[in-house]
Parts: sequence; structure tokens; C-alpha cells
Amino acid sequence: MSKKRGKQTYVIENDICIKNTYSIAGPEEGEGSFKDYYDYLLEDDLWECKSYEKAEIKLHKEVIDGVLHKECLANNDIDCIFGGDLLNQIIASSYSAREFEVPFLGLYNACSTFGESLAVASMIMDGDNMEKVVCATSSHFGTAERQYRFPLELGTQPTPTSQWTITGAGAVLLEKNNGDFPKIKSVTIGKVIDYGVKDAANMGAAMAPAAYDTIFNHLKDMNRTPDYYDMIITGDLGKYGLDLLKHFAEEDGLQTNDIFDDCGARIYTKDQNCVQGGSGAGCSAIVYSAYLHKELLAKKIRKILLVPTGALLSRLSTMQGESIPAIAHAIDIEI
Repeated sequence: MSKKRGKQTYVIENDICIKNTYSIAGPEEGEGSFKDYYDYLLEDDLWECKSYEKAEIKLHKEVIDGVLHKECLANNDIDCIFGGDLLNQIIASSYSAREFEVPFLGLYNACSTFGESLAVASMIMDGDNMEKVVCATSSHFGTAERQYRFPLELGTQPTPTSQWTITGAGAVLLEKNNGDFPKIKSVTIGKVIDYGVKDAANMGAAMAPAAYDTIFNHLKDMNRTPDYYDMIITGDLGKYGLDLLKHFAEEDGLQTNDIFDDCGARIYTKDQNCVQGGSGAGCSAIVYSAYLHKELLAKKIRKILLVPTGALLSRLSTMQGESIPAIAHAIDIEI
């Protein structure tokens, strides 16, 4: 029997569980909404490193170490590391992977990379090819801002539609296990969607159409309505992008009620000056690893659709006046 449902969705038939998680958050994130949930908080963004890039590499390595230590696993107990980040040539994940001496699959879908890693890993495991894997993604305010926008020394003022790239990393251990853990039940692979947005400081507007397209097709493929889930939570649309996503859904007659939410819109408190909220490849990773996973284990929520979102731009494409394509992948997680 085919595991494919509709056009874009694949059912995971084996028990692929999210056995454990580990999260590291930066100083700003440590003052945010989930400050009591993170496994480790940084006191400063450099973390005793000589550059922000070296700090992000350390973030990525330590978050993988953290989830392995929680499970008392050695490096050679896992079959593969799936990882990604926002730096050129994904150096944070690649440089950290060299420390583990296990197979590594480097992935890039911008801020949706956490969703991509969960989708690819669970589908490979469902094919009986791997038993235990780690998925990890990271981002860092200092590295992303100067790579995608402006030198930090300029002290550039954020615009009203901008978001704050989070400093943090999240890792999850996936394992074939029929225990009482959150399990990946299906995945919907997103399409690249481009509505012509060119403002690199308005990621929410660029990514919301892709997020809605993936959510709409997931629900259609699985013959579900939004209320099947306790929460449909996107990666980093921010407050404005979340409003736009709800608008798209309501235009199609879908009831959003209190079901739709966004990691980036939730990660900071109202008192923090982070404009529209958080973004970055680490955003959905640390919100899931720190907060959502614990809520699932406690059975305060039982079914979520996690939809990490990504803007597929570069500084070069922005300088050449290109629009911003975007993508989103949906991960159906249930306990």
C-alpha cells in the first residue's frame, strides 16, 4: 500500500518517536516566554568564543551532545545526524558534525530546515534504513544579521515588520520505539511559493503564503479540518505573518479559532523589544525541543501540526532586486 496521501503528504507507518530533546537559548531568548523550559541558557552571545560564527558552531555541537547525554548514548549509537543552519555552506552544522564521526546529512531550507530534517529523517527511518538519528538546527543573531542584512557595527534600526533572529539551537533524538512518546505520524513536503515580496525585513509576508499552501494541502491530503489538531504552529512568521496566515485560512472558510499559532510570535514577551518576534533556523527547533515536547509528554496537548517556515533568499539575491521565495514543511506529531 502506498504511503503517499494526495499530492504532497506521506504517512509514517512505523512508530518513529521523538524520544528526547535538548535546547540551548541565548540571553534574549532566556528572558522570553519559554525561559523556564530551556535546558541551557547562555549568559552572552559569544559564549567564550572569538567570533559569533564559532559560537554558533559550539551551539550546534553542544545541543547534539546534550540530547545524547540525556539518553546515555555514545556517538556510535546513532545512525546519522541530520542538521542545518543559516550560514553559508551550513558551516555551523558541518563543522560541529566533524566532532562526532558519524554519518551526516547536511540540509538547507532556511528557517524551515528543522521541519525538513524531521521529514527526511522520519521517511528514511520508516523505510527501515535507520533506527536512531539526531536532528538539529541552529541560528545566531550575530551571524545571521551580518550575513543577510547589515554589519552589526552600524546599529541599524529595525523596521516595524522586522523580526529578531534568535540565538539558539534545538536537537531531537528520533528512535523506532512503540513507547508512550510523541510520534511523527505524517509529513507534508512543501512547495516553493513566491508572492513577489522583495522586502528582506518583512519575512512574515514572504513566508505566510507558503505556510498556508502547505497547511491547506496537508489538510486536504489527510481529509482533515484544522480542529483535528490541538495546535497548528508555524515556525517563524512573527505576529504580522501569523495574522496574514489566519487571513488566508479564513478566506477559504477554515476556522482558525485558537488553533493557529507561531513559534516566532510566541518566543519573546511583550515587554521585549523584538518587533514582530523571532526568526531563524533555531526558532522552531528550540520552541519544540524546550516547550512543545514537554507539553506533549504531559498530554496537555496531544496532536500538533508543526510547520517550520523558510525564506529562501540571500544577501546577493536581495541586492539584485530578486523577490523572496519561501517554503514550509508540515510535521504531524501525536501522542
